[in-house]
Amino acid sequence: MNIEPAPLFRLLSDETRLRCLLLLAQAGELCVCELTHATGAAQPKISRHLALLREAGLVLDRRQGLWIHYRLHPDLPGWVKDIIATTAARAHAQQPFADDLGALAALPDRPGASRCA
Repeated sequence: MNIEPAPLFRLLSDETRLRCLLLLAQAGELCVCELTHATGAAQPKISRHLALLREAGLVLDRRQGLWIHYRLHPDLPGWVKDIIATTAARAHAQQPFADDLGALAALPDRPGASRCA
């Protein structure tokens, strides 16, 4: 997998994409509805940003019925994993990232499939 630094940092410079990546880094796999709940952003906005992250090779998606679940690509280069992990570790107590994690933790019925109904 070949990810170049300049395109990566352009992707990370958008707050919505960064918030989604950090949530995925913390939680593992999340569906679109969980990301919209955690960030408070509209579903089309989240889906658009996730599509950009998928096209860049940063995330993978999988369908389960009507729902699409996202996770960080397991084959990311080590330096990319390090950037995401370090950022997540430093940002987890800062706004809006702390609120995102809190909202995600407060989402009822996690981690069952009914959470997105």
